[in-house]
Parts: sequence; structure tokens; C-alpha cells
Amino acid sequence: MDGKIAERRLGVQKLVIDRGWRLFLVASGDLLVWPIMFYSITFLLQRPTFRAAILLVALTAMALQLAIGMMTGLYRRRYQPLSFEEAGALAVTTGFCGVILGLLVVARVFGPGPPFGHDVVLASWAAISFMLGHRYLRRLRTRVLASKFERQLTPIIVFGAGGGGYRSIKAMQSLKGSPYRPVVLLDDDPGKKNVRIAGLRVAGTSADLERVARHYKAEAILIAIPSASGKLLRRLNQLAQAAGLETLVMPPVQRLVGDGSIREITRYRDEDVLNRRIVDIDTTAVHQLVAEATVLVTGAGGSIGSELVRQLAALDPAKIVVLDRDDSLLHHLIASIPEKQRKVCVPVLVDIRDIDRLQEVFSEHRPQVVFHAAALKHVPALEDAPGEGWKTNVLGTGNVILACHANHVVRFVNISTDKAANPVNVLGYTKRIAERLTAAAAIRNQMPYVSVRFGNVIGSRGSALETFEAQIAANSPVTVTHPDVTRYFMSVREAVRLTMQAATIGRPGEAMVLDMGTPVRVLDVAKQLIEQSGRPLEIEFTGLRPGEKLHEVLVGAGEETSRPFHPMIDHVEVPHLYIRHGLDACADAGMSPTTKDGLRVMAGCEPRDDRANIRPPDRQFRTGSMREV
Repeated sequence: MDGKIAERRLGVQKLVIDRGWRLFLVASGDLLVWPIMFYSITFLLQRPTFRAAILLVALTAMALQLAIGMMTGLYRRRYQPLSFEEAGALAVTTGFCGVILGLLVVARVFGPGPPFGHDVVLASWAAISFMLGHRYLRRLRTRVLASKFERQLTPIIVFGAGGGGYRSIKAMQSLKGSPYRPVVLLDDDPGKKNVRIAGLRVAGTSADLERVARHYKAEAILIAIPSASGKLLRRLNQLAQAAGLETLVMPPVQRLVGDGSIREITRYRDEDVLNRRIVDIDTTAVHQLVAEATVLVTGAGGSIGSELVRQLAALDPAKIVVLDRDDSLLHHLIASIPEKQRKVCVPVLVDIRDIDRLQEVFSEHRPQVVFHAAALKHVPALEDAPGEGWKTNVLGTGNVILACHANHVVRFVNISTDKAANPVNVLGYTKRIAERLTAAAAIRNQMPYVSVRFGNVIGSRGSALETFEAQIAANSPVTVTHPDVTRYFMSVREAVRLTMQAATIGRPGEAMVLDMGTPVRVLDVAKQLIEQSGRPLEIEFTGLRPGEKLHEVLVGAGEETSRPFHPMIDHVEVPHLYIRHGLDACADAGMSPTTKDGLRVMAGCEPRDDRANIRPPDRQFRTGSMREV
């Protein structure tokens, strides 16, 4: 569509004269008005038409008009064409010209006879009118040409007659590359009916959407309210679908990057479908933590890790050590970072299961802040291979913690999941153990080592939403495990913002839990995505997979929450766990930590406080023997 718009624009631009050439023509038109006016007056009053004095007066008027016009900026591109400012400058320029010319005529500088003083007054008033007139005709011609193009743009209804609506309309009207043409406004405030905003009339409320859309032949609606709640977005989107309109939105206030520009307008997306709120964070505190520091991110090629790197790179770190075991993901991540920020990123190929390689990297780069995002995260896969979850999510996390301790990392953030609360599957058990290992390291080091619990991340690889979109694109039935299954959802950006905030406010050993609002029924999400696609697809129920819950929780049984620092972040105390104690609990139960039952025992074993008997923390976790040596 952008290519077609560019071609049409080019066609219109060929009909429009270059700005400098246009200014020359406008100025020439103004100057020629004077001789036309004087000769018209002498002709109408039946005076000698070809007197030399009249020609001299006209030439003088032209010279004065040009000189004064240059001084006022009228002929120096200072004013928007046909604006109030230009009209004022034109009146001042022509008025002064008339006054000076009148004084010269009265003083008989041009000799006796016509033109007389009242002739100059008539000519001045007529000149102003004609100068404004020919400007208006030129503007009208431009509008006619532009309207031919605008009729090819998407007619759009703007909902919200406030600041957001005004900025959006002005952006769409002024930006050459805009694919939209605003035609009318709607607002649920009855007092704003028939009010005009940026030239458009408020034609009614959201209840009038279908009627207004039909009358104005609109094809889309823009919800231009940055502070709109998820509930309002959902209601308006449903009304828009009923009226056959595409829904566009402005981002929430926290995401605005400008003044309502076209680049901020997006289609109604998954985040909007899921009624998400945006976490407002203390950006100053986050910047102070990261600026001029060496930051290390594990699992940097994943959904969370890659977004972490992108956002951290914008906070002026001295260096970001980017770790992942997948070289293709590392390459893709580095290529996606803006060139100015790319120079602070150091990609390193590392598997967190390899303690020796991990120690080498930590010793070389000496990070002060570590974000641990590396993990195996898919429930069904880990149910079939609990040993892999043990090696990566438990021993791998232990390896990272040991490397942090050995190299004096001052802040460590372990990225966890809501499945760690009341865990019932391998993923939940391993992530719960990782939370407890983090708490133990915080106690041992007396450092702010914390965990952050997330719900499902929108757009991550293998997520339900990604699966739904792929099924819809393939025109195949959309599969949902259970009609009543619910999940918490959040965007990648939101998860990362919370992670960075947790690094500044988390106290040693805590788990930070975001207030994620109301759980969303997955079936509702599937239905809405199908409706948006406009395809008559069926929904098939496949049944809960092994290890899956019907409903997730954010806070486990027995956990107490508090919000001492942030209105949307809960602090939960996590019982510590030393790996030796966990292994002892498994041995007492006759189980291996590489099994689901063994992981369950370790995740739920009672914390022990005999830290004095624990061997030094610089021991290495070997994935082959699954023991501390």
C-alpha cells in the first residue's frame, strides 16, 4: 500500500510547482495587482489612461510592495500559505505601501493630475482583496488536486475528541505518507456533540458508530485515547467488528514516543485483546543501575532475553555481554539492534550447563548486573524429559549463581514463571527450585538477588497466541485445550520493564510478582482472533496436556504478599534452598532429581539453616553426575 501511495503522491507532486518557483509566482502576482488596479480605476473614472504619472505611480507601488514585503517576511517563506499570519503580513505590507504612496501623491511627487489621493486609497483596498483572492484560488486549486488523492486514502473515524484525537487528526492531515483520511469524530461525552476538532465534527457517540460509518463510508476507526482502559478497547473493537470496520489504536500513555504521529497508530493487537495494563517504572532508577555498568544477559536469544538486550542497550551501559547457546539466535539478535547501540553488545556463545566456560566468560568481562533468562520453558516437552529441565533450569541456574558469587556480581535477577507458584509440572518444579536457589544465594551473599515471576508472554516462540495465528493463517481449525482454561498474559515489553524495575527495588531473596489483572479465558482469545481474521474457522478442544493446569496462580499457597515500593508489583518471600539439602531430600526419599517426583521433592523440601556446614559456594555443579563436587 505504501508503494501505491508513493506513486499517487508523485503524480500529484508533478502538478505542483516547486516551492521557490511558487513563491516567485505569488510575489509576481502581488506586484502586478498594482498597475492593474491603477489602470482599472483610471479607466472606470474615464481619466487619461496612458499618463506617464500613472505608470510611474504603479512602478513605485510595485517597488514599495516588494521592499516592504521582504522586510515583513511576506516574500521570504516565513508564513504558512493562506494562514492568519500570512494574511496579517499581507495587510501590513500593502497598507504601508498604500500610506507611503498616498503621501507621495499628495506631495505631488508624480506631478499634478491623476492619480489623486483617494485613487490610492481605492487601489490599496482593492489590491489587498485581489492579493488575498489570487492566493485563495491557488489554495483551492491545490485542494482540488489533493482531494483527488485523498479520495484514494482509507476514510477513518476518530474516536476521542480530546488531545489524542486532535494530535492524530493533525498528523494524518499533514503527513504526506499517511494512508488514512479522517472524516468524522465520535466521543461518548454528549456535551461534545457537533463540536469541531481540527476541522472535523463530532457526529455522535459510540452507539452511533454503525450509522456514522455507513454515512461517511468509513473503513476503519481509530481509538485515539492513550489512557483508554482494556475494557473500553474491547467494547469499541466489538462495535467496530459489528460495523465492518478495522480497529486501530493509539498506544497507552506510557508507550507514546511523540505527539500522536502516524507511526504510533497500530492495528488492534494481541496486547489490546488481552486487556493488559502497562507497568509504569522508575526509569531514572533503572538508568542509574545500568548506566556505565557491565551487564550480562543469559538466554539472550529468547523472547525475554532479546527484548532485555534491546532495552538495556538504550540505557547507556558500558557493555552488555550477550549469552546464548544458539549461534543463529545470537546473530539475529545483534543484527536487530540499532547500529549506535550495537557497539556495546558483546555476543558470547555459552551453554549455562558448562560451568567452566561460564566461569571463563564471567572472569573475562566482570559483570556487575546479571539478568538470567536462559531456561527450558515448554510444559509438554519437559514432562517427557525431566532430566533436561534439571540440567538447564536447576543446575544451569546454579552455575550462573556460582559464577555471580565468584565474580562479585552485585545484582542478580532470575526470570521465573507463574508456574512456580503451587507447581504441578516439571517446569514449575524446576523454576521453583531456581527461585529458592536464588534466595539462598541472596542470604549467603547478602546481595539483592531476586526472582521475577511472569505469566504467558505474548509473541514468544511456541506461545498459544503464536499457535492460534499460525492456524488461522493456514485456514485450519484453531485448537484450544479446554473451554474453561484461563491464563495470565503480558507483552514482552511489559515483562522486561518489570524485570528491570525488579533489579532496582527487589530485596535479597524475594520473588517479584506483577499484578497482571484478571486471568483471560483462552477460548475468548481464540474466538476474537478468528473474528478479526474474518474467516469461518472452527475451534477444536484437544484436552489438557500432561502437566497443564486449568487455571494458573501468581502467588502460591502460604505465600504472603506486600507492595512496599510499586503499586503493581508484589513482593513475596521465597524459602531458601541449598542444592546439597535438596539432593539430600531426594536421597532420603529414594528418588533421583532427574525425575518428576524427585524434582517435586526438592522443590517442596523444608529449608535448612545450618549454613555453617555447607561446603564453600565455589563448588561446581556437574551436569553429568547431578551432584555438587
